[in-house]
Amino acid sequence: MKELIVISGKGGTGKTSIVASFAALASKKVLADCDVDAADLHLVLNPHIEYREDFSGGKKARILEDACIACNRCIEECRFDAIHYPQTDDGAEAEVPNINQIHCEGCGVCHRVCPADAIAFEPAVNGEWYVSTTNYGPMVHARLGMAEGNSGKLVTLVRKEARQIAEREALDYIIVDGSPGIGCPVIASITGADLVLVVTEPTLSGKHDLMRVSQLASHFRIPTLVCINKWDINPQISDDIEREARENGMKVAGKVRYDTAITKAQVMRTSVVEYTGGAVSEDIKTLWRNVVYALG
Repeated sequence: MKELIVISGKGGTGKTSIVASFAALASKKVLADCDVDAADLHLVLNPHIEYREDFSGGKKARILEDACIACNRCIEECRFDAIHYPQTDDGAEAEVPNINQIHCEGCGVCHRVCPADAIAFEPAVNGEWYVSTTNYGPMVHARLGMAEGNSGKLVTLVRKEARQIAEREALDYIIVDGSPGIGCPVIASITGADLVLVVTEPTLSGKHDLMRVSQLASHFRIPTLVCINKWDINPQISDDIEREARENGMKVAGKVRYDTAITKAQVMRTSVVEYTGGAVSEDIKTLWRNVVYALG
């Protein structure tokens, strides 16, 4: 069993479209969408949810009004200015303070300093994760709530569940749609993977972000391939990216041309290799063959 993580230095490079095509081309695989902050692989693969579960990545504080003695210790110690006395309907100040759940960072200081044990510190529901079936095989995905943190924990959970499915069903591949950038969810996506495929585009920002992502993958000593998407919109920068990739120990596994068929396939909620048999599909098939070869 081999695990492939597809990531990008920035959003919008075509990472999810590439993964959707890999889903159509690969056999005996489980799919995982680890871009939990903005998951969209489900928009193409049309999963049918078989199992869902709440995700709790942290805790939030809540004042127990009946026990509160209004000593204000929590207000004094809260670094995030999350605790205030709300106004009542008649404009007066309430007798006990209230914790703004959006501002609360779940540090637990207020719970520890409260002399009356009047602050509960409870697990917070930050999102949901799912196990689904698709026309391409099983899929694990998730949805993080708005303004919620701990996306790295949710990514780890999604990958763990995908691996368990792959082991249980004796599948050959785990294909992961990772997060863009170099932050916590990306680190959680690539750690321990067999191969990273970085999808970039021929722009100055694309070239810069590719180098940042490659340094991250190199730090974790994960073999890395590069795909230049829409390479023909700027062949000169594409050549620069290919040269810099080689200089940094990475191989360009494929170059995918610009084609409006990719957007049309997204609208039709299908992968481009199923939507058209044109040249862009051949580009992606060549890319997949090179990825399989690298995976061994």
